Amino acid sequence: MPTPIAEHTVPWPAAEAARYAAEGYWAGVPLGTLLREAADRAPGAPALTDPVALGGAGLRLTRAELADRADAAAVRLLDLGIEAGDRIVVQLGNGWEFVVLTLACLRAGIVPVMALPAHRRAELRYLAVHAEAVAIALPDRMRDFDHQALGHELADEVRAATGAGWRVLVAGDAIAPGSVDLRALCAPPADPAAVRALLDARAPRSRDVALFLLSGGTTGLPKLIARTHDDYAYNARVSAEAAALGEESVYLVSLPAGHNFPLACPGILGTLLSGGRVVTLPSPEPVRAFATVAAEGVTHTAVVPAVAGRWLEHAAEHGAGQLASLRVLQAGGARLADELARKVGPVLTATLQQVFGMAEGLLNVTRLDDPEDVVCTTQGRPVCPADEVRLVDEWDRDVPEGEPGSLLTRGPYTPRGYYRAAEQNARAFTEDGWYRSGDICRRTPEGNLVVEGRDKDMINRGGEKISAEEVENLVYQLPAVSQVAAVAMPDRDLGERVCLYVVARPGTTVTLDEARGVMEATGVARFKLPERLVLVEALPLTKVGKIDKKALRADVAALLEAGSV
Repeated sequence: MPTPIAEHTVPWPAAEAARYAAEGYWAGVPLGTLLREAADRAPGAPALTDPVALGGAGLRLTRAELADRADAAAVRLLDLGIEAGDRIVVQLGNGWEFVVLTLACLRAGIVPVMALPAHRRAELRYLAVHAEAVAIALPDRMRDFDHQALGHELADEVRAATGAGWRVLVAGDAIAPGSVDLRALCAPPADPAAVRALLDARAPRSRDVALFLLSGGTTGLPKLIARTHDDYAYNARVSAEAAALGEESVYLVSLPAGHNFPLACPGILGTLLSGGRVVTLPSPEPVRAFATVAAEGVTHTAVVPAVAGRWLEHAAEHGAGQLASLRVLQAGGARLADELARKVGPVLTATLQQVFGMAEGLLNVTRLDDPEDVVCTTQGRPVCPADEVRLVDEWDRDVPEGEPGSLLTRGPYTPRGYYRAAEQNARAFTEDGWYRSGDICRRTPEGNLVVEGRDKDMINRGGEKISAEEVENLVYQLPAVSQVAAVAMPDRDLGERVCLYVVARPGTTVTLDEARGVMEATGVARFKLPERLVLVEALPLTKVGKIDKKALRADVAALLEAGSV
């Protein structure tokens, strides 16, 4: 049997929890119930549109239809033997199945672990074992990869490691023997009132863990971030208010829906809590995205900087007439370059809202009525009055105003520790509960934050966080590698890509194809693969004998400028 989640989570201190509840940040109602109540306010209003479902015919659900399907799916999950508190790895593309299953889990108290479509064997096995998951939900195939087969291949490994059962829930047209048809599981109920009554009677507690998000950490595979019903509901609600979402709003989800940003900042959950409509799309590719904005009257969406750049280029060439309905374009996941930020309003004809946040909690946003200079040159300020933010030096001393420092934070939606990660918690959290974000920021006189970089060894490729240590460990499998260092290489489209500096053993050499091949053989996600390799005789060292990655980052930037790589 899986270990109860509460045994491996770090709770907020009792006094702080009582204060957050008393001051109204925590509603004391589970997130699934809040979503069901939001549907009740206008049951016939549109809630979810999946334009590419049913072979392109599309699927449209009202609030009541979406809520009823989620309730039915919740009861069917329970009938499969998946109980409240059990964990399910969710690796689904953007579509109605993701939304219904997520809402079903929230209603039943089943805890989804939000994997990403790009994850493969290495990441999925780790997530399943670490979370002691009893099931996985995935597509039959996506982009010519057989996800369903991988789900079954993992079965014996996960069962052996956890002692738990293993169900493979599959969304698609080709359901293999032994798989559970996820679309059938998410079908409408025969008796909506009966399934609702059953779930209302066994709703989870508001301070229970609602779902696991993945960290973008630097020490190998991601850590699990336990978000409770209370804190994540507030996360979605307050960010929806900051984005001015309401009943007439239409939110386009084109970034991977399992990310915190498109899921609840405000994303899917914030839109549904606000009474708006969610539109799903498999990717933010501009031709289809622009057409979908026009066809569905999209008012809000979120992009990462690389996508913002592609949208700006597309609009400059083809015009932005299809974006006439778009009111708010959120940009986050990495810092948006000031020069791109200044183009959003004039070129895309939407109000830019910069979002600087983390799956670990703290959200900062520019406000929709902020001056242009604030919107284009800062990453905003905290959304919650109870958010605490410090900028400190290497000895945890507060830096003078206007000076860059490492960001520490705590608050009503920033958990106090990772799941089953005592060693990492000792590094990532202070004794009095401050989370060390790893971001280097400075604060303007008006209280807005400007992100200056990272103090951790992490590569941010278009919003996907890549651990340099993980890449290095995999490349060290090559016998010819004596030393290797993975560093961020500047890139106009994605912000950063992975560059390897390699010292080869005498009489040998190492190629980029070899490095990529040894990584691919482990089943690692493709976005982690290096895209440049530089052979050197020795790696530079700091005064204390560590590899000087600052010098390597400067070197690859100089090589790029000179056209040498």
